[in-house]
Amino acid sequence: MSPASTGASTLVGAASSAPLSRDSRLAPGGPGYRRMSFALFLAGVATFALLYSTQALLPLISDDFGVAAGRASWTVAAATGGLALFVLPMSALSERYGRRTVMTASLGVAVGVGVLVPFAPSLGALIALRAVQGAALAGLPASATAYLAEEVRPKALVTAIGLFVAGNSVGGMSGRVITGWVAQEWGWRVAVGVIGALAVACAVAFRLLLPAPRHFRAGSLAPRVLIGTVRGHLADPLLRRLYAIGALFMTVFGGVYTVIGYRLTEAPFSLPQGIVGSIFLVYLVGTVSASTAGRLVGRLGRRGALYLAGGTTAAGLLLSLADSLVPVLLGLVLITAGFFAGHAVASSAVSRTATTGRAQASALYQSAYYIGSSTGSTVGALAFHSGGWAGTVGVGVLAVLGVVTITVFGSRAARRQALVPAH
Repeated sequence: MSPASTGASTLVGAASSAPLSRDSRLAPGGPGYRRMSFALFLAGVATFALLYSTQALLPLISDDFGVAAGRASWTVAAATGGLALFVLPMSALSERYGRRTVMTASLGVAVGVGVLVPFAPSLGALIALRAVQGAALAGLPASATAYLAEEVRPKALVTAIGLFVAGNSVGGMSGRVITGWVAQEWGWRVAVGVIGALAVACAVAFRLLLPAPRHFRAGSLAPRVLIGTVRGHLADPLLRRLYAIGALFMTVFGGVYTVIGYRLTEAPFSLPQGIVGSIFLVYLVGTVSASTAGRLVGRLGRRGALYLAGGTTAAGLLLSLADSLVPVLLGLVLITAGFFAGHAVASSAVSRTATTGRAQASALYQSAYYIGSSTGSTVGALAFHSGGWAGTVGVGVLAVLGVVTITVFGSRAARRQALVPAH
Protein backbone atom coordinates (compact mmCIF):
# COMPACT_ATOMS: atom_id res chain seq x y z
CA MET A 1 0.00 0.00 0.00
CA SER A 2 1.45 3.36 -0.91
CA PRO A 3 1.36 6.30 1.45
CA ALA A 4 -1.13 8.03 -0.81
CA SER A 5 -3.70 5.27 -0.36
CA THR A 6 -3.81 5.07 3.41
CA GLY A 7 -6.71 7.43 4.03
CA ALA A 8 -4.65 9.73 6.24
CA SER A 9 -5.42 13.43 6.40
CA THR A 10 -4.99 15.32 3.16
CA LEU A 11 -2.51 18.13 3.39
CA VAL A 12 -3.94 20.99 1.41
CA GLY A 13 -0.60 22.74 1.04
CA ALA A 14 1.01 19.63 -0.51
CA ALA A 15 -1.83 17.95 -2.34
CA SER A 16 -4.00 20.77 -3.60
CA SER A 17 -3.34 22.34 -6.96
CA ALA A 18 -5.16 25.54 -6.06
CA PRO A 19 -2.85 28.53 -6.51
CA LEU A 20 -4.21 30.13 -3.33
CA SER A 21 -2.94 27.22 -1.16
CA ARG A 22 0.50 27.32 -2.71
CA ASP A 23 0.79 31.10 -2.51
CA SER A 24 -0.37 31.27 1.10
CA ARG A 25 2.33 28.98 2.45
CA LEU A 26 5.22 30.60 4.28
CA ALA A 27 8.43 31.48 2.46
CA PRO A 28 11.68 33.20 3.51
CA GLY A 29 11.11 36.93 3.69
CA GLY A 30 7.36 36.54 3.83
CA PRO A 31 5.08 37.47 6.74
CA GLY A 32 5.18 35.01 9.61
CA TYR A 33 8.20 33.06 8.38
CA ARG A 34 10.64 34.57 10.87
CA ARG A 35 8.22 34.11 13.78
CA MET A 36 7.62 30.51 12.77
CA SER A 37 11.33 29.80 12.35
CA PHE A 38 12.25 31.34 15.70
CA ALA A 39 9.39 29.59 17.52
CA LEU A 40 10.40 26.18 16.22
CA PHE A 41 14.05 26.99 16.83
CA LEU A 42 13.16 27.57 20.51
CA ALA A 43 11.16 24.33 20.56
CA GLY A 44 14.24 22.53 19.29
CA VAL A 45 16.37 24.19 21.97
CA ALA A 46 13.98 23.08 24.73
CA THR A 47 13.66 19.54 23.35
CA PHE A 48 17.37 18.75 23.19
CA ALA A 49 18.25 20.66 26.37
CA LEU A 50 15.73 18.57 28.34
CA LEU A 51 16.29 15.31 26.50
CA TYR A 52 20.06 15.25 27.06
CA SER A 53 20.22 17.24 30.30
CA THR A 54 21.96 14.41 32.18
CA GLN A 55 24.42 13.39 29.46
CA ALA A 56 27.28 15.72 30.40
CA LEU A 57 26.63 14.94 34.08
CA LEU A 58 27.00 11.16 33.90
CA PRO A 59 30.34 11.00 35.76
CA LEU A 60 28.79 13.00 38.64
CA ILE A 61 25.65 10.86 38.62
CA SER A 62 27.81 7.74 38.68
CA ASP A 63 29.67 9.07 41.74
CA ASP A 64 26.49 10.20 43.51
CA PHE A 65 24.69 6.87 43.18
CA GLY A 66 27.80 4.66 43.14
CA VAL A 67 27.15 3.08 39.74
CA ALA A 68 29.20 2.40 36.61
CA ALA A 69 28.89 4.22 33.28
CA GLY A 70 26.61 1.56 31.81
CA ARG A 71 23.94 2.04 34.50
CA ALA A 72 24.21 5.82 34.62
CA SER A 73 23.79 5.98 30.84
CA TRP A 74 20.20 4.78 31.31
CA THR A 75 19.29 8.30 32.44
CA VAL A 76 19.87 9.25 28.80
CA ALA A 77 18.66 6.02 27.17
CA ALA A 78 15.38 6.06 29.14
CA ALA A 79 14.53 9.55 27.87
CA THR A 80 15.35 8.81 24.24
CA GLY A 81 13.69 5.39 24.50
CA GLY A 82 10.51 6.96 25.89
CA LEU A 83 10.48 9.39 23.00
CA ALA A 84 11.02 6.58 20.48
CA LEU A 85 8.11 4.55 21.88
CA PHE A 86 5.60 7.41 22.06
CA VAL A 87 6.43 9.45 18.97
CA LEU A 88 4.05 7.48 16.73
CA PRO A 89 1.01 7.71 19.07
CA MET A 90 1.72 11.41 19.60
CA SER A 91 1.90 11.97 15.86
CA ALA A 92 -1.55 10.38 15.55
CA LEU A 93 -2.87 12.84 18.12
CA SER A 94 -1.37 15.69 16.11
CA GLU A 95 -3.23 14.47 13.01
CA ARG A 96 -6.49 14.74 14.93
CA TYR A 97 -5.99 17.72 17.27
CA GLY A 98 -3.42 19.80 15.42
CA ARG A 99 0.35 20.23 15.39
CA ARG A 100 0.51 23.36 17.51
CA THR A 101 -1.82 21.94 20.18
CA VAL A 102 0.18 18.74 20.58
CA MET A 103 3.53 20.51 20.57
CA THR A 104 2.35 22.94 23.26
CA ALA A 105 0.97 20.16 25.46
CA SER A 106 4.11 18.07 25.05
CA LEU A 107 6.41 20.90 26.07
CA GLY A 108 4.19 21.71 29.03
CA VAL A 109 4.28 18.17 30.43
CA ALA A 110 8.02 17.77 29.78
CA VAL A 111 8.76 21.04 31.57
CA GLY A 112 6.57 19.96 34.50
CA VAL A 113 8.49 16.69 34.86
CA GLY A 114 11.71 18.68 34.62
CA VAL A 115 10.81 20.41 37.87
CA LEU A 116 10.76 17.01 39.61
CA VAL A 117 13.97 15.57 38.13
CA PRO A 118 16.39 17.39 40.50
CA PHE A 119 14.64 15.80 43.49
CA ALA A 120 14.92 12.16 42.35
CA PRO A 121 15.82 10.15 45.50
CA SER A 122 17.43 7.22 43.67
CA LEU A 123 18.83 6.23 40.31
CA GLY A 124 15.70 4.19 39.60
CA ALA A 125 13.45 7.18 40.28
CA LEU A 126 15.65 9.39 38.11
CA ILE A 127 15.48 6.92 35.22
CA ALA A 128 11.68 6.66 35.57
CA LEU A 129 11.24 10.44 35.51
CA ARG A 130 13.51 10.72 32.50
CA ALA A 131 11.46 8.07 30.66
CA VAL A 132 8.26 10.06 31.31
CA GLN A 133 9.99 13.23 30.17
CA GLY A 134 11.12 11.59 26.94
CA ALA A 135 7.60 10.26 26.28
CA ALA A 136 6.20 13.77 26.76
CA LEU A 137 8.75 15.27 24.37
CA ALA A 138 7.62 12.77 21.70
CA GLY A 139 4.97 15.25 20.60
CA LEU A 140 7.58 17.72 19.35
CA PRO A 141 9.79 16.29 16.58
CA ALA A 142 7.25 14.63 14.28
CA SER A 143 4.64 17.34 14.78
CA ALA A 144 7.19 20.07 14.05
CA THR A 145 8.34 18.57 10.77
CA ALA A 146 4.73 17.87 9.74
CA TYR A 147 3.82 21.49 10.59
CA LEU A 148 6.68 22.73 8.42
CA ALA A 149 5.75 20.42 5.54
CA GLU A 150 2.21 21.82 5.59
CA GLU A 151 2.93 25.50 6.20
CA VAL A 152 6.20 26.13 4.30
CA ARG A 153 6.70 26.19 0.53
CA PRO A 154 8.51 23.08 -0.78
CA LYS A 155 11.62 24.94 -1.97
CA ALA A 156 12.17 26.34 1.52
CA LEU A 157 11.42 23.09 3.39
CA VAL A 158 14.98 21.77 3.76
CA THR A 159 16.15 25.15 5.05
CA ALA A 160 13.22 25.42 7.47
CA ILE A 161 13.78 21.94 8.87
CA GLY A 162 17.50 22.68 9.02
CA LEU A 163 16.74 25.66 11.29
CA PHE A 164 14.66 23.42 13.56
CA VAL A 165 17.53 20.91 13.69
CA ALA A 166 19.87 23.83 14.38
CA GLY A 167 17.70 24.57 17.42
CA ASN A 168 18.28 20.98 18.48
CA SER A 169 22.02 21.54 18.29
CA VAL A 170 21.86 24.80 20.27
CA GLY A 171 19.71 23.10 22.91
CA GLY A 172 22.08 20.18 23.15
CA MET A 173 25.08 22.47 23.38
CA SER A 174 23.63 24.95 25.87
CA GLY A 175 22.25 22.18 28.06
CA ARG A 176 25.60 20.49 28.34
CA VAL A 177 27.69 23.65 28.71
CA ILE A 178 25.41 25.17 31.33
CA THR A 179 25.09 21.94 33.30
CA GLY A 180 28.86 21.42 33.23
CA TRP A 181 29.69 24.73 34.88
CA VAL A 182 26.71 24.79 37.24
CA ALA A 183 27.36 21.22 38.36
CA GLN A 184 31.01 21.99 39.05
CA GLU A 185 29.91 24.55 41.66
CA TRP A 186 26.57 23.27 42.98
CA GLY A 187 26.17 19.65 41.81
CA TRP A 188 24.18 17.88 39.12
CA ARG A 189 20.77 18.41 40.74
CA VAL A 190 20.99 22.19 40.59
CA ALA A 191 22.31 21.89 37.04
CA VAL A 192 19.28 19.99 35.73
CA GLY A 193 17.04 22.43 37.61
CA VAL A 194 18.59 25.32 35.69
CA ILE A 195 17.92 23.49 32.41
CA GLY A 196 14.30 23.08 33.46
CA ALA A 197 14.00 26.83 33.97
CA LEU A 198 15.53 27.47 30.53
CA ALA A 199 13.00 25.09 28.99
CA VAL A 200 10.10 26.93 30.67
CA ALA A 201 11.18 30.19 29.03
CA CYS A 202 11.52 28.52 25.62
CA ALA A 203 8.10 26.85 25.95
CA VAL A 204 6.33 30.13 26.76
CA ALA A 205 8.02 32.00 23.91
CA PHE A 206 7.27 29.14 21.49
CA ARG A 207 3.53 29.26 22.20
CA LEU A 208 3.39 33.03 21.87
CA LEU A 209 5.34 33.16 18.59
CA LEU A 210 4.20 30.16 16.52
CA PRO A 211 1.67 31.23 13.85
CA ALA A 212 -1.66 29.43 13.80
CA PRO A 213 -1.70 26.68 11.15
CA ARG A 214 -3.55 27.51 7.94
CA HIS A 215 -3.21 24.27 5.97
CA PHE A 216 -3.89 21.61 8.58
CA ARG A 217 -6.87 19.31 8.04
CA ALA A 218 -7.81 16.98 10.87
CA GLY A 219 -7.50 13.25 10.21
CA SER A 220 -8.91 10.19 11.89
CA LEU A 221 -7.75 8.52 15.09
CA ALA A 222 -9.24 5.19 13.98
CA PRO A 223 -6.64 2.43 14.51
CA ARG A 224 -7.20 0.98 11.04
CA VAL A 225 -6.40 4.35 9.46
CA LEU A 226 -3.22 4.73 11.54
CA ILE A 227 -2.15 1.16 10.81
CA GLY A 228 -2.80 1.68 7.12
CA THR A 229 -0.76 4.87 7.10
CA VAL A 230 2.16 3.22 8.88
CA ARG A 231 2.07 0.21 6.56
CA GLY A 232 2.06 2.50 3.57
CA HIS A 233 5.14 4.34 4.77
CA LEU A 234 6.99 1.16 5.71
CA ALA A 235 6.22 -0.25 2.26
CA ASP A 236 8.12 2.62 0.65
CA PRO A 237 11.75 1.51 0.07
CA LEU A 238 13.08 5.08 0.14
CA LEU A 239 11.43 5.84 3.48
CA ARG A 240 12.78 2.61 4.96
CA ARG A 241 16.30 3.58 3.89
CA LEU A 242 15.92 7.07 5.36
CA TYR A 243 14.69 5.62 8.66
CA ALA A 244 17.70 3.31 8.85
CA ILE A 245 20.09 6.15 7.99
CA GLY A 246 18.65 8.34 10.76
CA ALA A 247 19.01 5.51 13.29
CA LEU A 248 22.61 4.79 12.31
CA PHE A 249 23.71 8.44 12.39
CA MET A 250 22.19 8.79 15.85
CA THR A 251 23.87 5.58 17.04
CA VAL A 252 27.20 7.27 16.37
CA PHE A 253 26.22 10.54 17.99
CA GLY A 254 24.56 8.99 21.03
CA GLY A 255 27.52 6.75 21.74
CA VAL A 256 30.17 9.44 21.34
CA TYR A 257 28.50 12.10 23.47
CA THR A 258 27.41 9.70 26.19
CA VAL A 259 30.97 8.46 26.72
CA ILE A 260 33.08 11.52 25.96
CA GLY A 261 32.59 12.95 29.47
CA TYR A 262 34.07 9.82 31.04
CA ARG A 263 37.00 9.86 28.66
CA LEU A 264 37.89 13.51 29.24
CA THR A 265 37.64 13.31 33.04
CA GLU A 266 40.04 10.35 33.08
CA ALA A 267 43.78 10.26 32.32
CA PRO A 268 45.53 11.45 30.21
CA PHE A 269 43.15 14.44 30.04
CA SER A 270 41.76 14.66 33.62
CA LEU A 271 39.65 17.73 32.83
CA PRO A 272 37.32 19.31 35.44
CA GLN A 273 33.55 19.05 34.94
CA GLY A 274 33.14 22.67 33.82
CA ILE A 275 35.72 22.28 31.05
CA VAL A 276 34.16 18.99 29.97
CA GLY A 277 30.78 20.73 29.69
CA SER A 278 32.34 23.46 27.57
CA ILE A 279 33.53 20.84 25.10
CA PHE A 280 29.94 20.74 23.90
CA LEU A 281 30.38 24.18 22.37
CA VAL A 282 31.31 22.20 19.27
CA TYR A 283 27.55 21.83 18.83
CA LEU A 284 27.71 25.27 17.22
CA VAL A 285 29.29 23.51 14.26
CA GLY A 286 26.16 21.36 14.07
CA THR A 287 24.02 24.49 14.08
CA VAL A 288 25.83 25.72 10.98
CA SER A 289 25.92 22.37 9.15
CA ALA A 290 22.21 21.71 9.78
CA SER A 291 21.09 25.17 8.68
CA THR A 292 23.13 24.93 5.45
CA ALA A 293 21.91 21.42 4.56
CA GLY A 294 19.57 22.84 1.92
CA ARG A 295 22.46 24.37 -0.04
CA LEU A 296 24.44 21.15 0.36
CA VAL A 297 21.62 19.12 -1.20
CA GLY A 298 21.29 21.69 -3.97
CA ARG A 299 24.95 21.23 -4.92
CA LEU A 300 25.51 17.51 -4.35
CA GLY A 301 22.03 15.98 -4.37
CA ARG A 302 20.59 14.06 -1.45
CA ARG A 303 22.82 11.00 -1.79
CA GLY A 304 25.94 13.10 -2.37
CA ALA A 305 25.18 15.07 0.78
CA LEU A 306 24.75 11.84 2.74
CA TYR A 307 28.09 10.49 1.47
CA LEU A 308 29.79 13.71 2.55
CA ALA A 309 28.10 13.63 5.97
CA GLY A 310 29.07 10.00 6.52
CA GLY A 311 32.66 10.55 5.42
CA THR A 312 33.02 13.59 7.68
CA THR A 313 31.66 11.65 10.64
CA ALA A 314 34.00 8.70 10.03
CA ALA A 315 37.02 10.99 9.73
CA GLY A 316 36.11 12.58 13.05
CA LEU A 317 35.80 9.20 14.75
CA LEU A 318 39.23 8.09 13.62
CA LEU A 319 40.84 11.42 14.54
CA SER A 320 39.36 11.23 18.06
CA LEU A 321 41.46 8.13 18.80
CA ALA A 322 44.47 10.35 19.50
CA ASP A 323 45.62 10.84 23.08
CA SER A 324 46.08 14.57 22.58
CA LEU A 325 43.28 17.05 23.31
CA VAL A 326 43.50 19.10 20.08
CA PRO A 327 42.89 16.21 17.64
CA VAL A 328 40.16 14.86 19.92
CA LEU A 329 38.39 18.22 19.79
CA LEU A 330 38.82 18.41 16.02
CA GLY A 331 37.40 14.91 15.78
CA LEU A 332 34.34 15.99 17.77
CA VAL A 333 33.89 18.96 15.44
CA LEU A 334 33.86 16.66 12.39
CA ILE A 335 31.55 14.12 14.04
CA THR A 336 29.11 16.87 15.01
CA ALA A 337 29.14 18.55 11.59
CA GLY A 338 28.64 15.26 9.78
CA PHE A 339 25.87 14.08 12.08
CA PHE A 340 23.75 17.23 11.98
CA ALA A 341 24.12 17.58 8.21
CA GLY A 342 23.13 13.95 7.67
CA HIS A 343 20.18 14.23 10.05
CA ALA A 344 18.85 17.42 8.40
CA VAL A 345 19.14 15.86 4.92
CA ALA A 346 17.46 12.58 5.89
CA SER A 347 14.63 14.12 7.94
CA SER A 348 13.76 16.69 5.26
CA ALA A 349 13.78 13.92 2.62
CA VAL A 350 11.19 12.03 4.68
CA SER A 351 8.89 15.06 4.70
CA ARG A 352 9.24 15.54 0.94
CA THR A 353 8.76 11.84 0.14
CA ALA A 354 5.55 11.33 2.13
CA THR A 355 2.64 13.07 0.40
CA THR A 356 0.05 12.12 3.04
CA GLY A 357 0.28 11.16 6.70
CA ARG A 358 3.39 13.27 7.06
CA ALA A 359 3.18 13.26 10.85
CA GLN A 360 3.31 9.45 10.84
CA ALA A 361 6.14 9.43 8.30
CA SER A 362 8.13 11.84 10.45
CA ALA A 363 7.19 9.90 13.58
CA LEU A 364 8.59 6.69 12.15
CA TYR A 365 11.81 8.54 11.32
CA GLN A 366 11.99 10.02 14.80
CA SER A 367 11.28 6.65 16.37
CA ALA A 368 14.13 5.06 14.44
CA TYR A 369 16.34 8.07 15.18
CA TYR A 370 15.84 7.87 18.95
CA ILE A 371 16.08 4.09 19.01
CA GLY A 372 19.48 4.75 17.48
CA SER A 373 20.21 7.24 20.26
CA SER A 374 19.25 4.77 22.99
CA THR A 375 21.24 2.02 21.29
CA GLY A 376 24.27 4.26 20.85
CA SER A 377 24.14 5.46 24.47
CA THR A 378 23.93 1.95 25.90
CA VAL A 379 26.17 0.07 23.47
CA GLY A 380 28.69 2.92 23.34
CA ALA A 381 28.96 2.92 27.15
CA LEU A 382 29.32 -0.86 27.29
CA ALA A 383 31.97 -0.76 24.55
CA PHE A 384 33.84 1.92 26.48
CA HIS A 385 33.70 -0.17 29.65
CA SER A 386 35.13 -3.22 27.88
CA GLY A 387 37.44 -1.70 25.27
CA GLY A 388 37.97 1.93 26.15
CA TRP A 389 37.41 4.79 23.70
CA ALA A 390 38.52 2.58 20.81
CA GLY A 391 35.54 0.33 21.51
CA THR A 392 33.13 3.27 21.28
CA VAL A 393 34.78 4.45 18.06
CA GLY A 394 34.47 0.93 16.64
CA VAL A 395 30.71 0.99 17.22
CA GLY A 396 30.52 4.38 15.50
CA VAL A 397 32.54 3.31 12.46
CA LEU A 398 30.30 0.28 11.94
CA ALA A 399 27.25 2.55 12.03
CA VAL A 400 28.77 4.93 9.45
CA LEU A 401 29.57 1.98 7.18
CA GLY A 402 25.90 1.09 7.47
CA VAL A 403 24.92 4.60 6.30
CA VAL A 404 27.25 4.39 3.30
CA THR A 405 26.06 0.89 2.37
CA ILE A 406 22.40 1.91 2.48
CA THR A 407 23.08 5.02 0.41
CA VAL A 408 24.98 3.00 -2.22
CA PHE A 409 22.11 0.54 -2.38
CA GLY A 410 19.66 3.43 -2.82
CA SER A 411 21.74 4.88 -5.66
CA ARG A 412 21.75 1.55 -7.48
CA ALA A 413 18.01 1.11 -6.94
CA ALA A 414 17.37 4.60 -8.35
CA ARG A 415 19.47 3.83 -11.46
CA ARG A 416 17.61 0.55 -12.04
CA GLN A 417 14.28 2.32 -11.70
CA ALA A 418 15.39 4.99 -14.17
CA LEU A 419 16.14 2.27 -16.76
CA VAL A 420 12.65 0.76 -16.52
CA PRO A 421 10.61 2.00 -19.50
CA ALA A 422 7.44 3.93 -18.68
CA HIS A 423 4.13 2.25 -19.61
